[in-house]
This record gives sequence, structure tokens and C-alpha cells, in this order.
Amino acid sequence: MTRNFLFAATFAALAAVAGPASAQGDLEAGKQKVAVCAACHGPDGNVAPGTAPEGEAYPDLAGQTARYLYLQLRDFKEGRRKNPLMSPMAANLSRQDMYDLAEYFSKQKHVPSTFKVDAAKAAEGKKVSDAALCTMCHLGGFSGQNEVPRVAGQEYDYIVKQMHDFRARNRTNDAGNMTSVSRGLTDEQIEQLGHYITGLF
Repeated sequence: MTRNFLFAATFAALAAVAGPASAQGDLEAGKQKVAVCAACHGPDGNVAPGTAPEGEAYPDLAGQTARYLYLQLRDFKEGRRKNPLMSPMAANLSRQDMYDLAEYFSKQKHVPSTFKVDAAKAAEGKKVSDAALCTMCHLGGFSGQNEVPRVAGQEYDYIVKQMHDFRARNRTNDAGNMTSVSRGLTDEQIEQLGHYITGLF
């Protein structure tokens, strides 16, 4: 089985598990519900520098695909993805709450990260990305699609943490695709990928 076929098959499996959307999010309703999210993710889905405490990393949500946001909230609520902060936050959300919040954040403007990207590390990260065929799922520019997240310009600490979590199988709610990609990466390569992806916008 070729690597390209494996990735395509895995993505198809992920889409099949996720299933079609069965409800529509309401932008205005999401805006009214966003206060609970704002302390960590910012009122518009852009994380303020220095917000996350030691050992934590918060993702920017602005401009993320609505489908991906909904699925992550659902996975936190149902225990397929775990985090000491997000799991209890998602526990009390209804399905409509999740659709509304996903719609709201997907329509916000994502602003560039303030993280200082190292150009040399980013160049090496581009090579790692090309070798791992990252854009096969995340698309060119890491803009994302449907269940696959937009990661271009995402917070550096969050990217690195998620890659480590996938590699260690601490995060497994993606049908195994990212574990397959990350298990052969060194800490240095993950760092380089973080610089590269955070610098994209």
C-alpha cells in the first residue's frame, strides 16, 4: 500500500466516522454564547499573548472550519478527546450550542501570531512538511477543509503540543492519521514544523 493511498484511505475513514452535518449553527446565537470561551481563546477566537498558564497551550479558533470546531467540541463532550480545561467546559454544551459556537468562531478574522518565527527552522519545517505529505489533508497553505483543521498561523506552542500528544497517543480522536504522521518525527522536526506552520498566513 502506498503512503498516498494510506493517507487518502484514512481521511475517507475519518469523514465517514464524522458523518454529515445534521444542524446549522447560528452566528448571532454563537456570539451570545461566546463569553464562556473568551477567557482562554479571546472574544474573537484569537488568543492573547501570555494567556495560557505554564504547561498549557490554547489554540486560535478564529477562521477555523466550522465542521472541525463542532467535531472537537463533540469529542470533548463525549470523551473521545480529553483535556482538564476543555472537557468540563464542553460537558454542559448542547449540540446546538456547539454548532452555534463553531459557526461564530469560523466567521471571525484570524490574526497573525505574535510568536517570533525562526526563518532557518521554518525552512527546515517546510522540508519536513513536504516529506510527510501534510498538505494532502490540510491542503496548500495549511488552510484546512471540513474535518481537517486549518493550522496556518496557529499558535506555535499549541502546534508543538498537539504533535507531541499525537505521537505519544495522548490524543487519538483523528482515526490515527496524525499519529501515523508524527510517530516518525523527532522533537527537532516537530519544533521546525511549528515554526513553519505558525509563520504561514
